[in-house]
Amino acid sequence: MGPVGESGDQPTAAWGAPVPRATVAMVGLGVMGRGLALNLSDKGHVVAVYDRQPGAVEAFLAGPAAGREVIGCGGAADLAAALQRPRRVMLMVPAGGPVDAAIAGLVPHLEPGDVVIDGGNSHFADTARRARELAERGVLFVGAGVSGGEEGARNGPSIMPGGDAEAWPLVKELLQGIAARVDGVPCCDWVGDEGAGHYVKMVHNGIEYGDMQLIAEAYHYMRAVVGLSVREASEVFAEWDVGRLDSYLVRITAEVLARLDDDGLPLVDKVLDAAEQKGTGRWTVADALERGTPLTLVAEAVFARALSSLKDERVAASAVLKGPGAPGATFDRQGMLRDLEEALYASKVVSYAQGFMLLKQASAELGWRIPLPTVPLLWRGGCVIRSRFLGDIAAAYQADPDLPNLMTAPFFAGELAGCQAGWRRTLSRAIAAGVPMPATSAALAFYDGYRSARLPANLLQAQRDHFGAHTFERVDAPRGQRFHADWSRRPR
Repeated sequence: MGPVGESGDQPTAAWGAPVPRATVAMVGLGVMGRGLALNLSDKGHVVAVYDRQPGAVEAFLAGPAAGREVIGCGGAADLAAALQRPRRVMLMVPAGGPVDAAIAGLVPHLEPGDVVIDGGNSHFADTARRARELAERGVLFVGAGVSGGEEGARNGPSIMPGGDAEAWPLVKELLQGIAARVDGVPCCDWVGDEGAGHYVKMVHNGIEYGDMQLIAEAYHYMRAVVGLSVREASEVFAEWDVGRLDSYLVRITAEVLARLDDDGLPLVDKVLDAAEQKGTGRWTVADALERGTPLTLVAEAVFARALSSLKDERVAASAVLKGPGAPGATFDRQGMLRDLEEALYASKVVSYAQGFMLLKQASAELGWRIPLPTVPLLWRGGCVIRSRFLGDIAAAYQADPDLPNLMTAPFFAGELAGCQAGWRRTLSRAIAAGVPMPATSAALAFYDGYRSARLPANLLQAQRDHFGAHTFERVDAPRGQRFHADWSRRPR
């Protein structure tokens, strides 16, 4: 099938070949691909589309794309023929093998200088490999993290592009044109070489895991410790959403808790407490382990989902493993909620601090030059973790691009100091009541560890030297000088 659009047959050259008039192509017409194709059409682009699923193209042309300048294609050859040069092809297909298969089908029909954009949730290492492989053919490759789900794709997502830098001038206007905008600034900018775009998206997803877990822990605390009803908890989150916790996730939490089932009871109570995951959070934690970066809060968020999935075991264990008695009557609800707000806010600061530690470490190790002052601006709109305080994060890195840790920026150091008492009181009450808050606890433990001039790691290193002769450094000798001791020798 050749290129066919809603406007009828395409114009042809004298020799009968289609005249290329599409400015961009979309391969993959799933939820995200459809939304982005329509978004591109809204911005004045003629879009060529293809999907390997039979009937998908026809259904799109007859449905959402009816009446638009959208060209349906039956394969890679048709797609390439429909595109103006340099060709710009965006892939929105599942990560892994499907991306490689789509690229393999396209490459024979592309020319040096053409651009392939992978907008799916690919692993950054695969993106780096693909960028190198396509560069050998002269084809420019962009790995663009796209966040915002169906709504974002259709109306303006956060886009994190990286890859072959020569491609950026060719796709900048295209991608920034369909991205979300905050204060007139597009939530899309170049983030670095090779796999940097998908790496930034991966860290975004890890932070998303952390944010969701922290909010869930706050909700559990409201119900089990403070004694709020679901409706009252919804009202608290709605109040928080107009303060410093203003964010998309806090906003939808209030909406979720307000939703009633057909019987008039909270729908959230009918949802099975076994969280699923697609794996991007695990990618973030695994990479942090490889780089030796203490991404403790996201790790706890991932493990909390894993623990929740053990539903049958937990039900059985609840009858065997005893905890503290039920907490007594609460007389200072407002004070406890103020403390909880401080604990949630402070923990979020720690989570983002850890995420930016990982971005900084990876950028240095891989030579990607990820611009830390730019990244939070990309997340202010369109994406799941969009929130008010991302502007404060951007300001901190703009003031000091070499900031060693976000927590040490003057603004955030002051915020953490102001939250510290409520943070500690909240966790003390949770522990006393037997209410698990693993991510919130991990945040405070990291804060206390990072601010400690001396940690018990000296004992760890002495133990390692004792059983394995791994040697150690001394506080009274230059760094790098190694020592070994006979630890079993008794003093005379």
